[in-house]
Amino acid sequence: MRILVLGGDGYLGWPTAMYLSARGHDVAVLDNAVRRQYDHELGSGSLVPIESLRTRIRVWEETTGRRIESFHGDLTDADFAYETIRRFGPESIVHFAEQRAAPYSMIDRKHAVYTQTNNIVGTLNVMFAMGELDRDIHLVKLGTMGEYGTPNIDIEEGWLEVEHNGRSDRVLYPKRPGSFYHLSKVHDSHNLEFGCRIWGLRVTDLNQGIVYGQQTEETALDARLATRFDYDAVFGTVLNRFAIQAVLGRPLSVYGAGTQTRAVIDIRDTVECIRLACENPAEQGEFRVFNQATESFSLAEMAKIVANSYPGQVDVEYVDNPRVEQENHYYAFTHTALESLGLEPHLLSDTLLTSMFGIIEQHRDRVDLDALRPTVRWREAISSRSS
Repeated sequence: MRILVLGGDGYLGWPTAMYLSARGHDVAVLDNAVRRQYDHELGSGSLVPIESLRTRIRVWEETTGRRIESFHGDLTDADFAYETIRRFGPESIVHFAEQRAAPYSMIDRKHAVYTQTNNIVGTLNVMFAMGELDRDIHLVKLGTMGEYGTPNIDIEEGWLEVEHNGRSDRVLYPKRPGSFYHLSKVHDSHNLEFGCRIWGLRVTDLNQGIVYGQQTEETALDARLATRFDYDAVFGTVLNRFAIQAVLGRPLSVYGAGTQTRAVIDIRDTVECIRLACENPAEQGEFRVFNQATESFSLAEMAKIVANSYPGQVDVEYVDNPRVEQENHYYAFTHTALESLGLEPHLLSDTLLTSMFGIIEQHRDRVDLDALRPTVRWREAISSRSS
């Protein structure tokens, strides 16, 4: 099928575009290159060097003979969003094109407003373009498990059956997000469900856990096809930080008590989940939610796995938690939909042993130790920095 990948220059967007292309789909990518601008703003960057999108596409085409079309522009520009969808004529749209970091959204007022405006308006423009141009397009939208927060009941896949005063109904699962970024994803979900209910759109909302790993079968074909490896305290994930600290012989910095539990998924499983969702689309008018995560661990458990997996001495230290979050909580989530479509998950410990440590060792001289320190604190987001 024809698949348009929004945010196709990003950490997940680029590997996904190659993965879909390698499996016979006609793929185009759309990006405005703003993720690379965040690096300049924050003075950080990918641990693994990455090429320009133009170079990536050229190398992919030379290596595989498979073409990837490219569109450069911003989804908050409605005319651009409409024209791209009209020109490419996708059967599926994969939507990664959002500011994806919770800490970035919590820096100050400016970054919170930017995150919500960029994410929500861009998604609304895609929705309206689908509604006006082709309501048969299937939108595969990347959400986040962070939308749910840490409820004291099991997390179902997007919907909840409730009984109240002798009556029952099926409602969207209640959300309690923990940052302005996660709030933007909740707003996306509500807007998309509305579009399905009112216009008959087709949407699969993938509430994804923390993604770890940097290498897929396609990125390994040529060093110039590599995707990002973010490790800084704003865009990097906790697992990336722990793995780097282990390789560098530094203590693993666990926020707070380390009892906070997170859902996780391997990057190889992410791209496969996208393929499965595209090739098994939602029905007309269906807002379908998949919890795209395969395992869950507390931060302390993640640190222990990293320490036990690394072939060397690893210490763990507990530091003040810069976030405002429950540290002791119940956490259990349903994740059967993607497995029922054929997903065979990879395990966290296997990924660390076979991939991450070796990649970090190869590029250890590029690590900026200052970038590992948390600088954004949730309770300070309304400080004078918002001016």
